[in-house]
Amino acid sequence: MVHPPMVHPMYGPNKFKLGVFSANADGGLTLTRVPERWPARWDEIVEVAQMADNAGFEFLLPIARWKGFGGELNSREWSFETLTFAAALAGVTQRIALFSTVHVPMVHPVFAAKALATVDHASGGRAGLNIVCGWSPQEFALFGLTMIEDRYAQGLEWTEIVERIYAGGPPFDHQGRFYQLNGVSGLPMPRQQPRPVTLNAAFSAMGRDFAAKTADFLFTTFVDIEGGRPHIADMTARAHSVGREVGVYTTCHVVCRPTQTEAEDYYEHYAVRMEDTASVDFYMGTKEKFSSSHDPEAYRLHRKRFVGGAGTYPLIGTPRKIADEMVQMSQVGFAGTTVSFVNFKTELPYFIEAVMPLLCEAGIRA
Repeated sequence: MVHPPMVHPMYGPNKFKLGVFSANADGGLTLTRVPERWPARWDEIVEVAQMADNAGFEFLLPIARWKGFGGELNSREWSFETLTFAAALAGVTQRIALFSTVHVPMVHPVFAAKALATVDHASGGRAGLNIVCGWSPQEFALFGLTMIEDRYAQGLEWTEIVERIYAGGPPFDHQGRFYQLNGVSGLPMPRQQPRPVTLNAAFSAMGRDFAAKTADFLFTTFVDIEGGRPHIADMTARAHSVGREVGVYTTCHVVCRPTQTEAEDYYEHYAVRMEDTASVDFYMGTKEKFSSSHDPEAYRLHRKRFVGGAGTYPLIGTPRKIADEMVQMSQVGFAGTTVSFVNFKTELPYFIEAVMPLLCEAGIRA
């Protein structure tokens, strides 16, 4: 049966798009010890995915983790692999985009090309690829790999191979710096042409140059919302220098309550008093040393944000305050944001009920 082409949700009509981030892993983005932290049980993940789909969220974005961060709860050790995660959710959702977060050094490009094409067919053209070049030495060691310095060069070669497979044509040989391949081919092609929608998260100059060449969207962080303007301008200029357009998203963790006091009290409770200290120390230390995903000032000034949501921007407060800050993000130039919660199943419904109508009222969502 031939299906008509669909508009990928990332190119849908809403000016400011929304995604659910990290629901495939225990704790989500938090490093907290509160008993209500997200357990990432499969049946509840399905409920959240369907809830977001029905509410009109544009995408689901999982994190890719192979080892936990130690501490009392060893957060992220329990996490679902993201290609099979997206394929499984394709059968229980209807409209929402399903991204797979893929570590370049750990996942061979020939395998990744076929797996991603499979998700794209299973979902009717809703697949997406989040390219990650890796930052955790412990995870590299788990695969018997040494973490090389020039990871973005490997990422460029990996992407070149995937895109050449998707271009069709006769089998080809590839003799590169990182891959030596013979007789490469792969069918079926993905539903999306020339390839599924691709994103990358980067803060460093090298990472953004990689995104400019490979991604449709960049995810970046900031200390304050207005501070996002130069990041957007920088990414836009880098993309234009190679003849491309790259949209810019950000990412947030949310505590939404009827009153500001309730929200701030709960944030202080789970992200300060109940932090998993050893886990936070390990995560922040390793991330700062080996990753370029955050403003260096964030590590020194905002420990609470790393406990609360892996260093993402905190949206803490009433529905009106959170909606107003999202409107400000849109005005600054962000195409959208992801959201994460301490517990997706219990907190996402209130966000949908109380915040999303205000975004429609403001004209940034339909």
